[in-house]
Order: sequence, then C-alpha cells, then structure tokens
Amino acid sequence: ERGDGKIDIIVDNAGFELVTDLALADHLIASGVAQVVTFQLKGHPTFVSDALEKDLLETVEHYSSLDPEKYPNAHAAGLRWQKYLDEGKWVCHEDNFWCQPNAMWEMPNPLRADLKERCDLAFVKGDANYRRLLGDRYWDYSAPFQDVVGCYFPCPVCSLRTLKAEVGCGMDEKQVERAKGLDDEWMVNGRFGVVQVGTGAE
Repeated sequence: ERGDGKIDIIVDNAGFELVTDLALADHLIASGVAQVVTFQLKGHPTFVSDALEKDLLETVEHYSSLDPEKYPNAHAAGLRWQKYLDEGKWVCHEDNFWCQPNAMWEMPNPLRADLKERCDLAFVKGDANYRRLLGDRYWDYSAPFQDVVGCYFPCPVCSLRTLKAEVGCGMDEKQVERAKGLDDEWMVNGRFGVVQVGTGAE
C-alpha cells in the first residue's frame, strides 16, 4: 500500500551517481511510495569510487550547506535529505558483502534474511552490481531476468544498469539487434541501459 513501503537502494558509486540515488530516494519518500528507504552501502572502498555511509552523509551535508541564494533547489534538497535521516525515513546500512566479488546468490544468510523479511523492493544500481546479480557469467541475452535473477533474489528487485560489460540477460532480441546496428560497442560504452524487474524468490 502507498505510504508504508520499505525500499532498499543497493548503491554503487559515490559522486554524481550517489546524488541520483538520493534523488530517487527523495522521490520515493515525497511521493508516498515508501515509508523508509534503506541505503545498502559498501563496508570499505574496494574501488576508489565505492560509496560508503560517510560519503552519503557528507554529500547531504554539502548540499544542505550550499548558498540558498545561489543554489536554492540544491540547498532545499539538502535540508530535506537531512530531515529524512534525522527522522529515520532514510537509513544507512554498510556491509562488506556489497564490496566483495561474490555472486549475489552467495549473499550471507543474515543479509538475505533481512531483505526477505523487511524489504518490499530493492533497487540494484550500477554495472558492477548487475554483473554480480548474474554471477559475472555469460547468459543468453534473451534469457528472462526473472529466470536468471528474480528466481533467487530474496525480495522483489529492480536493476538499473548502464551497459559497460559484455554480460546481460532479459533483453529483447529485436532491441539487441537494433543496438548492434547502431553501435559496435553497445555492450561496453555506456550508451545503452536496462531497467529490469524480478519478483524475488518464493
């Protein structure tokens, strides 16, 4: 039902990508879709861009401290985001699993149980996280996302991915051929992306 959803965002990178994650979480709360948004963040930076809790908090602090005369919308967003954190509408959770190379189906039991019991929908962000959803293995591009990911993930899942590696699934064959015709490097150069949804394991 509207207003009581518990939604997670499995974050990938700090910087501008993290700002877009905050914008998504802002919309989920402001629209009434979610009561609580939990940010699943890296326990440590395997790559220099990996987003940690401190990155999120510092980003919110930066936006809230901007000059309201010069940047009124960004400043207002920062204040709103800080209020979400203070009120518990936004929650930060770090886990070392998010920065490991393991396939997502190897998720440790406590984390899996938490998502299964608490989370109504998890957004999985970024190419690296998408590759982990697929175990960084080659699948037929047309293999249904539900059969590859939705069948094992512990809760309903929505993957938001810009294509930067030659692994994928759940793509319409005609769209694949169209992309190939437009760009020889369509799978790796970030020109194309996918939004894919799975129901989660029963």
